Amino acid sequence: MERDKLKTAVAIIASLYFFSIAYNPFNPSFLDFIDLPIHETGHLVFSPFGEFLMIAGGSFFQIAFPMVFVGYFVYNEKPFSAAIVLFWVGQSILNVFIYANDAVVMQLMLTSGMTGSEGGFHDWNYLLETFGLLGKTNLVAGFIRFLGSAVIIAASILSIKLALKTEQEL
Repeated sequence: MERDKLKTAVAIIASLYFFSIAYNPFNPSFLDFIDLPIHETGHLVFSPFGEFLMIAGGSFFQIAFPMVFVGYFVYNEKPFSAAIVLFWVGQSILNVFIYANDAVVMQLMLTSGMTGSEGGFHDWNYLLETFGLLGKTNLVAGFIRFLGSAVIIAASILSIKLALKTEQEL
């Protein structure tokens, strides 16, 4: 019984924390320090497949990496754990939103130590320019933000529902 109350508390606290991230994704999150090396690893993983996939691979891998853990927990029939990790997926998508949103102004500090406007390479400027969507940056970034927020809302509903279901079964 205590463990189930703990699950409910974890679900509620995680929901509040990740709702704050969805409300203002520009505020730093402790997961940002985890997302960055995963993003950079994505470039390395996809580098054998050409320039475009290498560049897109950073953002893709940043989202796919936590999804692997969600899949692991679903496969092992641990839905509450999957729901909790789903928050990370949503946060990671919002982290990608920040990068995509910067595609035109290129003011984010990049791993090169420069901003894109100072000559550093900017993934999302390249990606959106390649598809002729640089002029639609706000639309693309807005969709990414919507998707990340929706995943966080789904994680919240799912985690709280699963925690309460466990409590009610006792």
